[in-house]
Amino acid sequence: MAIDLSHIDILKKTDAGKGLFAVERISLIYNLVTSIIILCLYSSMDHPGQMLIDRACLALLTFVLMYLYRLAPCKLTAFVRVVIQMSLLSYWYPDTYEFNRVFPNLDHLFASAEQWLFNSQPAVWFSLRFPQMWVSEPLNMGYFFYYPMMLIVVLWYFLNRYDLFEKVSFVIVCGFFVYYLFYIFVPVAGPQFYFPAIGMDKVMQGIFPSVGDYFHHHQELLPGPGYQHGFFYSLVEGSQQVGERPTAAFPSSHVGMSTIMMIMAWRGSRRLFLFLFPFYLLLCGATVYIQAHYLIDALAGFVSAFAIYWVVSHLYRRWFATEPSPASREYYYRFERK
Repeated sequence: MAIDLSHIDILKKTDAGKGLFAVERISLIYNLVTSIIILCLYSSMDHPGQMLIDRACLALLTFVLMYLYRLAPCKLTAFVRVVIQMSLLSYWYPDTYEFNRVFPNLDHLFASAEQWLFNSQPAVWFSLRFPQMWVSEPLNMGYFFYYPMMLIVVLWYFLNRYDLFEKVSFVIVCGFFVYYLFYIFVPVAGPQFYFPAIGMDKVMQGIFPSVGDYFHHHQELLPGPGYQHGFFYSLVEGSQQVGERPTAAFPSSHVGMSTIMMIMAWRGSRRLFLFLFPFYLLLCGATVYIQAHYLIDALAGFVSAFAIYWVVSHLYRRWFATEPSPASREYYYRFERK
C-alpha cells in the first residue's frame, strides 16, 4: 500500500551529525543580519562595539558546542545544543531595544488607534474592572507560563517524536527572530511604558502625544495592576523589572509564539494541546491585563502566528529537509498504522 509522506519533514542527515543544526544556522544568520544593521547604525547607537563583540562570542559558542557534540554525539548532547540556542532568546529580546531606541517612538499612533477602535483603552479597562485576586493570579500565572509552555512542547517532541525535534526547535527560534526583526524597525513600547511617560491623566482623557526619542534614555515601567500580594503577580513583576525593555509591543510575540506552540502541540498530541490550552488562553488575556500590550497587539500577534508558522515551516522544508530513506519510510509506516 502506498504511503503518503508529503506532510512529513525528514531531518537532513550530516556526516555523523558533525554539522550545524538548523536552529544554529538560523541563529548565525540572525547574528550576521543584526551585525550588519549595527554597522549601518553605528554612529547612532550607544555601545555598538560591545554588541559586535557579544555577537562574535555567541557565534564562537555555537561552533564550540558543535565541536563538543562531535566528541559525544547522542540525543542528550543534541538536546543541550538546542536548549542553549533557545535560552539565548533571553539575550536577543532586550537586544531589540538597542536598535529601535534610535528611532522615534510610535506608541502615540497605536494608542490612538486603540482609542478609535474601542472608544477606550482595553488594557486600562480590563485591569480596573477586575482587580480581584481570583482574576489577577490566574492571568499572571498564564503569563508566567510562557517559557515553561515552550519547554514542554520541545520536551514532548524530544521524547516522543525525535524525528521532528530539529524542525520544532527551528520553527520556534526562527519565529522569534521574525518578530525581533520587526521590532527593530517598529519601536512600540506598550502601555506599561508609554502610559507613565505621558501621565495617566492624559490617558483617561484620550490624549496621546508623541514622545519622540523619550525611550532612548528612559525605561520607567508601570507597576503591574491586579492583586499585588499574589505569588504569580510577584513572579511576573520581578521578571519584568529585570528583563523587560520599552520594546517589542506590536505585534505581541507572547500571543504569536504561544499560538505557534499550540499549533505544534495540536499536530503532535491532542492531549498535549488540551493540557496547554487553558494556560494559552490565560496568557493571551494577561498580555492586555498586565498592560504589556494594547489589544490590537494581541490580535495582530494571533493573526501573524499562522503566517509565520507557514513561512518558517516552508523555509525548513526547503533548506533542511530531504527525501525519506527506505528505513524512514518503514518507520513512518509503522507510526501511521498506530
